[in-house]
Amino acid sequence: MLAAHAVQDTLRRAHLPHDTAWSPVFRPHALHLETADPARYTHLVFACGPLHSRPAPDGTSPLLDLHTRYAHCHRIAVGVSVPDPTDPAATLFDDLLHRDTAGTTPATDLSLHTPPPGRPPLLGVILTNGQHEYGPRRRHTTVTHALRDWLTTVQAARLPLDTRLDSRDWRLPATPDELHTVLTRLDAVVTTRLHGLVLALRAGVPALAIDPVAGGAKVTAQATALGWPAVLPCEDARPDRLNPLLNWCLSPQARTHAATHTTHPHPTTPTLLDHLLHRLDLTPQPPTD
Repeated sequence: MLAAHAVQDTLRRAHLPHDTAWSPVFRPHALHLETADPARYTHLVFACGPLHSRPAPDGTSPLLDLHTRYAHCHRIAVGVSVPDPTDPAATLFDDLLHRDTAGTTPATDLSLHTPPPGRPPLLGVILTNGQHEYGPRRRHTTVTHALRDWLTTVQAARLPLDTRLDSRDWRLPATPDELHTVLTRLDAVVTTRLHGLVLALRAGVPALAIDPVAGGAKVTAQATALGWPAVLPCEDARPDRLNPLLNWCLSPQARTHAATHTTHPHPTTPTLLDHLLHRLDLTPQPPTD
């Protein structure tokens, strides 16, 4: 996409009218190469990617088909890799402005020739489809599907995460500190897990928590214990409720509120740890002279 943007910017600056064709899966309502009328165009620019004629699973060769369909156009490939300079997919271009090919000096990738990037918020997404102990109250599948659909509409960079630790899998954190390091980089967390909520706040990051258990369970209970307001019941996992809470989580006020959980709590009432010591009869005694 950045390569396409670089080409578009170049053509705009040169006042050259042009269209851009997209994958129908990626942009269903845009112009698609398969439905574009070749007769409307004098030139075809193919940007980025490797040039090869290897057949696709359906037996067709997309680039060779492209050359056939736009045979009357002046065809230019720019910013491409050329594994085999004798491949017809490459030789049929009228102009070949390669990024790299054997025996030649490589050129910088087109993505470097675009304006400085924007900075959408970074969301960590921590979901669970487990918790079978809740039996018929589980709404995990429904909530996960609703969140996945909603997240595709959110203007943000989304990072899937898991609070599960595994020292054998490089994709998962091996220690709590490794997970904490990732969480501190986020702008907000969207989660259906208790520890997605707790550990986000411990890192000073606001969390939008959705309780996936009908009637509320440990996620709601923990939000209550922490005095954290951005929690929804599973029945409310819909855009009109999620969007306002996410906007609040991305606000300075939410960040300030989350920051209160980054230090060790000093509650005025006994904690579970205090009760533990009492049950073990190990309550610290005052010092004696």
